[in-house]
Amino acid sequence: MQPASPQVIADARAGRWQIILTPTKPVPQDWYGGPLSGRALLCLASGGGQQAPVLAAAGARVTSYDYSAEQLALDDQVAAREGLALTTTPGDMADLSVFPDASFDLIVHPVSNVFSRVVRPVWLECFRVLRPGGRLLAGFMNPDYFLFDHFEIEAGGPLRVRYALPYSDAEDLPAARRQALIEDNEAFEFSHSMNDQIGGQLDAGFLLHGFYEDRWTDEATRLNAYMPTSMATLAVKP
Repeated sequence: MQPASPQVIADARAGRWQIILTPTKPVPQDWYGGPLSGRALLCLASGGGQQAPVLAAAGARVTSYDYSAEQLALDDQVAAREGLALTTTPGDMADLSVFPDASFDLIVHPVSNVFSRVVRPVWLECFRVLRPGGRLLAGFMNPDYFLFDHFEIEAGGPLRVRYALPYSDAEDLPAARRQALIEDNEAFEFSHSMNDQIGGQLDAGFLLHGFYEDRWTDEATRLNAYMPTSMATLAVKP
């Protein structure tokens, strides 16, 4: 995806904006719990010049936190181009120790914990840094997506179940494919069970207030014709 355009930022400043947590479906406006103006918002592992600049233009006080310096640079690029007040901070999504307790009113976490080996620490840290009444808007992959051999699918092969869950690029890929990811500087991906994705949020102390599924596109994956490939939750800290 491309960084937000000047028109998208201008629309956000005028109150016309939306973001996605999953590939295609916009987040319902009522998930934000009211206007963004003045609210402290953490874009968690969502660098790339997309959500963070839009939310800053909509009035939030945004911090973008991402492991990738390249992704954060895109947030900085859009902020500089548009004169937005936006803070970028590098770090691991499972370790938010740079932030004090109760630092934020909202956390926006698009599909990205697929790049984290473990996910329950992410939810625990989100709960800690949110204020009471704070909201976590999170997207994540359908774990069943990882049952399939996507190299084979992209090469025109059959839709065939190949892997057991939980899946890990680091452990389940054949050595040659794993090495190719390393040489291409691609991040490893990991599946997470529904027990860890949704159960982990509940165990962290959140109350679930919203849920939806989303599909990708037929061009992105042939699995799109058969199942939702991602989902999103709205969780609230009591």
